[in-house]
Amino acid sequence: MKACLHLIAACLAAVASFVSTSNAEESAAFQPLFNGQNLDGWHGRPHFSPYKLAEMSEEERKAKLDEWQADAEKHWTVENGELVNDGHGAYLVTNKDYRDYELQLEYKTVARADSGIYLKATPQVQIWDFTDPAKFNLGADKGSGGLWNNSAGAPGKDPLVLADNPFGQWNTVRVLQVGARTSVWLNDKLVVDNAIMENYWDREIPLMVSGPIELQTHGGEIRWRNLKIKELSTAEANQTLSSKDADAFTSIFNGKDLSGWVGATDGYEVTDGAIQCQKGSGGNLLTEKEYGNFVARLEFRLPPGGNNGLAIRAPLQGNPAYQAMCELQVLDSTHPKYANLDKRQYHGSAYGMAAATRGYLRPVGEWNFQEVTVDGSKITVELNGTVILKTDLAEISQYMADSAHPGKERTSGHFGFAGHGDAVQFRALSIREL
Repeated sequence: MKACLHLIAACLAAVASFVSTSNAEESAAFQPLFNGQNLDGWHGRPHFSPYKLAEMSEEERKAKLDEWQADAEKHWTVENGELVNDGHGAYLVTNKDYRDYELQLEYKTVARADSGIYLKATPQVQIWDFTDPAKFNLGADKGSGGLWNNSAGAPGKDPLVLADNPFGQWNTVRVLQVGARTSVWLNDKLVVDNAIMENYWDREIPLMVSGPIELQTHGGEIRWRNLKIKELSTAEANQTLSSKDADAFTSIFNGKDLSGWVGATDGYEVTDGAIQCQKGSGGNLLTEKEYGNFVARLEFRLPPGGNNGLAIRAPLQGNPAYQAMCELQVLDSTHPKYANLDKRQYHGSAYGMAAATRGYLRPVGEWNFQEVTVDGSKITVELNGTVILKTDLAEISQYMADSAHPGKERTSGHFGFAGHGDAVQFRALSIREL
C-alpha cells in the first residue's frame, strides 16, 4: 500500500469527479458547500475505506456508489435551507477533494445522537451527547470537537475544553487543516490545537494528501447549515504552518546575502530573498554555527528534476550523506529520471538509510514548507504539514549499497545544503535549539 500511496488520490478523482485544490497565490473566498435547496455537490457513502474503494474495478465502484446514493436519498432531506438527516443511512460526502482549507459550518442535534465530520475521507471531528453517562467511558463527557479516532493519548484526541452548546441550540465549527495538521474551534473555543490527524484506515502511513469532507450520522437527527469552505493558497498554507510557535525560532538567513554561512559560498547566490544553488555548481553551504539537537524550518522550491539535500550535523569537509549525521534528500521525486531510485533516495529520506513516505510534495515550481526535528539519534521530517519520516538512526544497520555512514553518530555539527548543480531555492530559514 505504501508504494502506491500517490495513486490513491488520482483513482478517487475518477470516483466522484473530484477537482484538485487551487494552488494560486491569491487568497480564495469562502465557497458554499451546500446550496440550501438540494444535495447537489454531494454523494452518499457509509463508513468505508477510500483505499478499498480505489481498488475496485470501475464497474464495482459505480455499483457501490449508486447503492449508497439511493440510501442517502432516503435519509437526507432539505428543510428551510437546512440539511437534515434522520439518524440513519449513508453519510454525505463532497464530490470534491480538498487539500489545505478552512471549513466552517453549524450543526444542531439531539440527545444521545452520535455524529462527526470526516476530513480527507477520514474519521473524524467528533460530535456527540456530552451528557450521556453511557458514553463517558469513551470520552463523551469531555465534549465534542476532538479528533476521536486518534490514538489514545495522542494530541487532539480529546478536546481541550468542553464547548458544546445545550441541545436545541446551534453549534458553530471551524476547522483549519494543512496537510495532517488540524485545528478545531467549537463555538469559538479552541478544542484542537495544531494536532496531527492520524490515518484511521492505515496508521502506518500519513493522512491522505487530499480527500472529501464527509458528514457522519448515526443515532439521532442532526441538522447542518451554513456549510462553507475556503481552499488555502500555497502561501496561506505555508504561513499557517510557519506561524505556530514562530517566536521560539531564530532566523539563520537575512534574506540579503550569505552572512553567517561558510563552505561553498561561490556555488550559491541570493536572489529574491532566497538562497539558490547556482545551476551547474553547488557544493556544501553550511551555517557557521554548529547545532546539536534542534528543530529547523524552511521553505524550498524545486525546478523540474531538482536535487539537493539538507546536511544534518555536518563537518566542514566531506560528503554530508556519509560524513554528517545524515543528508536529508531534497528532490523532485516525481521526475521520470528518478523513477527507479532506491526508496531511501526520495525526498525527505535520510539518504541511503531511512525512506520517507512519498506523495506530499507540492507541484514543481511551488514553495514547500518543511520542518526537521533532530533529537539525539532521532529524526522527524514534516513536509507541508504531514510527517513523512520518523526514524531513529541508532536502530539502522542496513544501508543502501552496503555503504558505511561513519558520521551517523555525530552529536553536533553544521546545518546546511548539499547542492548537486540544480537551481533549488531555500528561504525562511530558522532554527530552534532543543
